[in-house]
Amino acid sequence: MELLIISFFLISLPIFIFFLFSRQTSSHIGFKSYPIVGSLPGLVKNRHRFLDWTVEILSGCPTQTAVFQRPGNRHFVMTASPENVEFMLKTKFDSFPKGERFISLLEDFLGRGIFNSDGEMWWKQRKTASYEFSTSSLRDFVMTNVTVEINTRLVPVLSAAATAGKSIDLQDILDRFAFDNICKLAFNVDAACLGDGGADGVEFMRAFDKAATIISERFQSVTPYSWKIKKKLDIGSEKLLRESIVTVHKFADDIVRHTIDQARSSNSINEDLLSRFINIEEMNSPELLRDIVISFILAGRDTTSSALSWFFWLLSKHPEVEDKGPIRQELNSIRERTGKRIGEVYGFEDLKLMSYLHAAITESLRLYPPVPVEIMSCVEDKVLPDGTFVGKAWGISYNAYAMGRMESIWGKGCDRFDPERWIDETNGGFRGENPYKFPVFHAGPRMCLGKEMAYIQMRSIVAAVLDRFVVEVPGKKERPEILLSMTLRIKGGLFVRIHERT
Repeated sequence: MELLIISFFLISLPIFIFFLFSRQTSSHIGFKSYPIVGSLPGLVKNRHRFLDWTVEILSGCPTQTAVFQRPGNRHFVMTASPENVEFMLKTKFDSFPKGERFISLLEDFLGRGIFNSDGEMWWKQRKTASYEFSTSSLRDFVMTNVTVEINTRLVPVLSAAATAGKSIDLQDILDRFAFDNICKLAFNVDAACLGDGGADGVEFMRAFDKAATIISERFQSVTPYSWKIKKKLDIGSEKLLRESIVTVHKFADDIVRHTIDQARSSNSINEDLLSRFINIEEMNSPELLRDIVISFILAGRDTTSSALSWFFWLLSKHPEVEDKGPIRQELNSIRERTGKRIGEVYGFEDLKLMSYLHAAITESLRLYPPVPVEIMSCVEDKVLPDGTFVGKAWGISYNAYAMGRMESIWGKGCDRFDPERWIDETNGGFRGENPYKFPVFHAGPRMCLGKEMAYIQMRSIVAAVLDRFVVEVPGKKERPEILLSMTLRIKGGLFVRIHERT
């Protein structure tokens, strides 16, 4: 009972202070701070629209950087400045690790996998994974697997939906597709989540989504103690989290056992990602292997499906880009040049010709990055290039969602979906950008290893879908509600109607 009273007091105090000061008006720049509770009242008021709130805050700051003041003088810095991002991710990389506070928030879910570790633990996992992603056979395997998945699972599901004339949750379908792909690629397991017989995979995905959403809410807790108290008492969201993680861990443990048993029975060395970790003695503990499985499912499933869900919504809202527009013209041109029939999946060389489609997907990523905010810590007092002081043990983040909406970075019309901004005017090809200006795939030593694989999957899926179908999103003018989980998801799913293209 005493713990409940303390918890209620800690949660209620910031709300009380917020209403006490809410009538005060001022031309304040950055996160407004109050006595005792710091900037917490603003978080309480805007938690339901956190990303859009941070865009408003950062765009109003001279250097697109603001300090969120927390009780106890351990503050948090948020930036949308490319110069600051490069300083954090490259110039002073060792000074800005994930940090124990960040790691502890996610440890129940991700353990010490590659996305939730620092130092030697991170470096060994990175080195092992980078070898797999650099092999020439990976690209061929990705292309083969994506082709099979598209032809045997994705297209039949969409065709059935078109025939039935019923709306379907495209985000859920893309989740299942990406889940099957990463399981095959990384663990040599066919989860069959998009086909028949994938009940275990479906149960895992539901538990995974629930756990990811709940654990991400820890970062927006009004006090750092509220979730710890609920966890200690095993109540509320923390009880649901514990139950979900049991399901997630069981599925991951089963994958690990399957891979080990397969290697023993075949008496040969498998080339999938998980097998490489199993063959490294200091990294093949059951717990770490489970964490590795969960981390790569997060990276391989959630990011791709999130990116494509937002892309199809944007495309439906901007028919001038797709229907009889540059994307359709490009696909028709490639088919004429290569002699491909409608229905044939494009090969890797065909994908390389899709400059405008690549630009359109990248533009969607700019506006709706799958990982909208990256959080780190500062190990020693530092001054960022824009002059912002960051104290030792402070939290610090770059906001990729806000960066895509900064006029100082992208000019006027920065919030407009415009694939042309990625097209080179001289040759009509795709024009890349500085990764510190566009850190959607992170940058520096932690640059995403699966960037090329992700683009291969996304271009293959989009080209195959648009060749055969028209994807209609009812109510497309209204932006879907954002669900801020481990990735940027659409709350309630993306319900669409599929029509066969004539």
